[in-house]
Amino acid sequence: MLRLELEEGRSAFASLLDFAARANPKRAFLFLSKVLGKHYPSIPSEMVSVHRQLAATVPDAAGPVVFIGMAETATGLGQGVFEAWAHAHPGSSPLYMQSTRYRVPGADWFGFDESHSHAPRLFLHLPQRDTDRAALAAATQVVLVDDELSTGNTFVNLVAALRRVMPALSRVHIATIADFTGDRRALLSERMGSPCSIGGLLRGAWRFEYQHGAVPETLAATSPAQCSAGHEVQIEDAGYGRLGRTTCVSPSNRLVERLAREPVESTTLVLGTGEFMHAAFALGRALELRGVDVRVQSTTRSPILLWGAVGHILTVPDPYGEGVQNYLYNVRPGQYARVLICHETAPSDQLIALATTLRARLIHFTSDDHVEEIPVC
Repeated sequence: MLRLELEEGRSAFASLLDFAARANPKRAFLFLSKVLGKHYPSIPSEMVSVHRQLAATVPDAAGPVVFIGMAETATGLGQGVFEAWAHAHPGSSPLYMQSTRYRVPGADWFGFDESHSHAPRLFLHLPQRDTDRAALAAATQVVLVDDELSTGNTFVNLVAALRRVMPALSRVHIATIADFTGDRRALLSERMGSPCSIGGLLRGAWRFEYQHGAVPETLAATSPAQCSAGHEVQIEDAGYGRLGRTTCVSPSNRLVERLAREPVESTTLVLGTGEFMHAAFALGRALELRGVDVRVQSTTRSPILLWGAVGHILTVPDPYGEGVQNYLYNVRPGQYARVLICHETAPSDQLIALATTLRARLIHFTSDDHVEEIPVC
């Protein structure tokens, strides 16, 4: 049984979050975000509003500011907050990074744990450019971005690891849609070893009592062996976050204009794949600004049950080639008039199978200016 007490944001709760259940005995419930573009179809303009609100909570700091989005669920949110902050601070030099379930071959990295997750091992790669590494080393403030904060354990683990590459770090800020730390909030600065502030749209605390058999496990949880191996998956990383980024994502104008001119009877779904979420949002937002009715979402490897805010489950192939089961929630084949699948991995049988199921088109991003539509026969 889940008990939730809200201190702030009660009126906004229904527009931001809903409830779902997970096939995970460590934490059998899920606060499912409606504005994240992950498990639930999200409107780009509403996502932009959240990005701006969270960016506005970031304290002023001298020198470079480092933003880190948390895999898998909040990579898009993290990059959105980074971009909103950069727009509000012209002339600044922020650095965006993201944690990941994958290791990019040839790149330096360190690992840390997300103990409650179905996939507990996470990696953070160091930026490739010398100027970005220098900014990382000189930064006094890091902004950690996630969709929900409960215990703070993952961030404590990450900050401890970051100190090896951020010797000047003296302040931590957490930007999150839902701050549910409750009584733990006052202890975070001590646990971090630096002053820690939290900017959230909701604030409160939850308490959960697991009742065995209360929710049937209709999905098999991903095995720890699959999730923690950290295989060096060959990713055509074009600078979208794993190796550091200092600029905003801007989809090709040629692509956007072509898609915006196409006649579409109803809603377009722009679908990201796994951690590759923000490019899908950026494309969806660009189309929305041109009058297209758009929803944004992403596939995921998080196993969630058919209950609450999850009304449909589609099992989908793993585009990253690890053989880990992936899912798409609340999307039925034929539901949308047009589906555009944005992916960073090379075209594969798995992606073609997903596109065939959804009657979708594959959009391969190798850089902002090099975006290729892949024919699906």
